[in-house]
Amino acid sequence: MREGVTAVKAHVGDQLVVECPGTGAVRLDGKVVGLHHADGTPPYDVRWAETDQVWVFFPGSDTRVRHLDCPAGPVPPSAAAAPDAVGRGG
Repeated sequence: MREGVTAVKAHVGDQLVVECPGTGAVRLDGKVVGLHHADGTPPYDVRWAETDQVWVFFPGSDTRVRHLDCPAGPVPPSAAAAPDAVGRGG
């Protein structure tokens, strides 16, 4: 891992927000409903609010995680450099 870059970690119930880098507008808003790794690292099973579909998701640099334990706090940027998502085809 590169110096100064932290791994993304999420828990079941955390909110993921994927923003449009150019405008800051929200593209996708979802909830983590499953983990593939016990340590909370990606990928995640995410239920997307707009479609109610569950996708296996690899967060990119445009993904923010809102943790359950700080619902009113800021949405910190993730530092993942993995591909954006799997299963978008519908």
